[in-house]
Amino acid sequence: MANYDVKDMKLAEGGRLKIAWAEREMPVLRQIKERFEKERPLKGLRISACLHVTTETANLMKTLQAGGADVVLTASNPLSTQDEVAASLVSHDEIPVYAVKGENNTTYYKHIHAALDHKPQFTMDDGADLVNVLHKDRRELLPGVIAGTEETTTGVIRLHAMAADKALNYPIIAINDALTKHFFDNRYGTGQSTIDGIVRATNVLLAGKTFVVAGYGWCGRGLASRARGMGANVVVTEVDSLKALEAVMDGYKVMPMKDAARIGDIFVTLTGDINVVDEKHFELMKDGAIVANSGHFNVEINIPALEKMSKSKRLVRPFVEEYLTSDGRRIYILGEGRLINLASAEGHPASVMDMSFANQALSLEYLVKNASKLEKRVYPVPESIDLKIAELKLAAMNVKIDKLSAEQVKYLASWQEGT
Repeated sequence: MANYDVKDMKLAEGGRLKIAWAEREMPVLRQIKERFEKERPLKGLRISACLHVTTETANLMKTLQAGGADVVLTASNPLSTQDEVAASLVSHDEIPVYAVKGENNTTYYKHIHAALDHKPQFTMDDGADLVNVLHKDRRELLPGVIAGTEETTTGVIRLHAMAADKALNYPIIAINDALTKHFFDNRYGTGQSTIDGIVRATNVLLAGKTFVVAGYGWCGRGLASRARGMGANVVVTEVDSLKALEAVMDGYKVMPMKDAARIGDIFVTLTGDINVVDEKHFELMKDGAIVANSGHFNVEINIPALEKMSKSKRLVRPFVEEYLTSDGRRIYILGEGRLINLASAEGHPASVMDMSFANQALSLEYLVKNASKLEKRVYPVPESIDLKIAELKLAAMNVKIDKLSAEQVKYLASWQEGT
């Protein structure tokens, strides 16, 4: 197979072992794959996927291929690729992959264009970079695109903005909005994997540290909980009154970033917005402060402002850059301000990605059957798919639950009975 760009094909066997290890923890996707192999619901369909190239994503690609899809994969972040996984997909599954860990922005977008050269009928995105390039630079391909899916919060926000401007040219299902996605992937997955990334990069003890979590959405909730579990003193910063109130009721200190900047030892942004940690905050930070991001794009930390404030910069550990400010303080940026859970670690555990990618596979099947009835806007994952995935996951975990009796169903549907 000639069309691919990965770091080293000699890594393929190691990638195959890691993909198989992840598959052990993905029983829902396994069941979908087994059905897809029999029914072939995606037969002959061209799919261009822009996702983090990880072991879990590999299992999703293999599931789509089992369903008959002709799939191409490119990375959705320059630092998130697992090179051995990319090599294995090319070598063992003959799936074209365009992804190299550490690639520069030029190569990153070159790879997205390569994936679009596949002339997709369906797109699968994580952050909406592929959709954005398609609508801005490759518009000649739009007439052939039927529908798509979007994995993450940041991408869904971008797509809603496109739809509001009437710039979106085909229907897209927001995978992130599925309850079986953001309740688990965002909270438990991001919470654990972000801690993993920070500890792998720095080897610092979290117990006793003041740990600042910027943003109390589902990702922030998960990280705050796990940082507290590791013994850290957690501070939350927010711009939303309801989320701030929830953080207070959950037992965290809540304050503006300008106040948190003075006391924080470790800062993590998870907001999806720009310059959450800005120059005015760097000016207040203590010597040795560690700053990381677990939001999708590397814009949450204003690194250009920090560079202007600094007289030198050096790499002191893999994924740890030390900035020496003009007044002699050292501030450490992790993973170039990119997703630290994927830059220095392996991303979310396979068990939660099992549900997220089950949503991807089943939503794609739904779009094949129903896209012609949909408008050019963002849609939620159908509730029936969400509930089915929850049922399959519980069954795989050998967890049983109660069922309503006929009497209870009747009571809930009536209005006559009271106290």
